[in-house]
Amino acid sequence: MVVIVLRVALVILFLSIFVACCTADYSIKVVDVIDGDTIVVEGGLLVRYIGIDAPEKNDGLYLQAQKANEELVRGKRVRLEKDVSDKDNYGRLLRYVYVDGDGVFVNAELVRSGLADAKTYPPDVKYQAYLDALEKEARQTKKGLWAQR
Repeated sequence: MVVIVLRVALVILFLSIFVACCTADYSIKVVDVIDGDTIVVEGGLLVRYIGIDAPEKNDGLYLQAQKANEELVRGKRVRLEKDVSDKDNYGRLLRYVYVDGDGVFVNAELVRSGLADAKTYPPDVKYQAYLDALEKEARQTKKGLWAQR
């Protein structure tokens, strides 16, 4: 009887840990920055920022966007927040990213500074109105990308 109770308790504990790891927001260390909207976290997982689109290689301000992203997150712990989708077509995790400690919302900071466009990727639209407003402000003040247009 005691063995059965212990086994049931272990199964419940395992399931609760599994559910917490797979469905909740979590904190993890950034080990590399690919570009202005993609990072690599511990375990080699690629993370693509939701709701933004930073310049690609050979585009204007690519290096500035990448550098800004590096300054925000490289070597730091970040909190990853899921919206609706888990991954994109390339297998990258889709997340909103916040720097632990100071709470900087990285996706928003890149748009605010004019180093990324706000871009809607339904169904992941939780903060899209906010990101769109930040892009409008960056356009009006001619920051980053908008200084050239």
